[in-house]
Amino acid sequence: MIVFRLTKEKYKNDLNGKGAEINGGRWNSKGLKVIYTAESRALCTTEIAVHTPLGIVPTNYYLQSIEVPNLKMWKISPKTLKKDWRNFPHEVSTKIVGDKFIEENKFLIMRVPSAVIRDEYNYLINPNHKSFSRVKLLKVEEFKFDKRLFAK
Repeated sequence: MIVFRLTKEKYKNDLNGKGAEINGGRWNSKGLKVIYTAESRALCTTEIAVHTPLGIVPTNYYLQSIEVPNLKMWKISPKTLKKDWRNFPHEVSTKIVGDKFIEENKFLIMRVPSAVIRDEYNYLINPNHKSFSRVKLLKVEEFKFDKRLFAK
């Protein structure tokens, strides 16, 4: 399976989960490494756009194409989550789910619903999992955002 990740230039060759470890996210608490990816380039773009103020076009981004092995993954259904799971700022309820995924270390990948686009999915990769060495960074290419996405 191929998944995608948009990242700043200085991290374009990294797959270590440190950004999520430092900042935390919807699906992880600070201090826990995880790599956030998306099922499509379009979803990656949307996930960045919702966190960027209008009028500011993100620059110096790179698109990573990542191959993950076809292993059993933990799949989270929106139906199993609390009603607040899509809120921003992120709720504790989703962090608990993601933290469990990382700490139990049973799966390399967890499929989670996108809070931005219904019926689309993000894939979290656990860099501490025993099969992580099978994850391959296939391609890194400069990514230019369309200015119309950020127009006021």
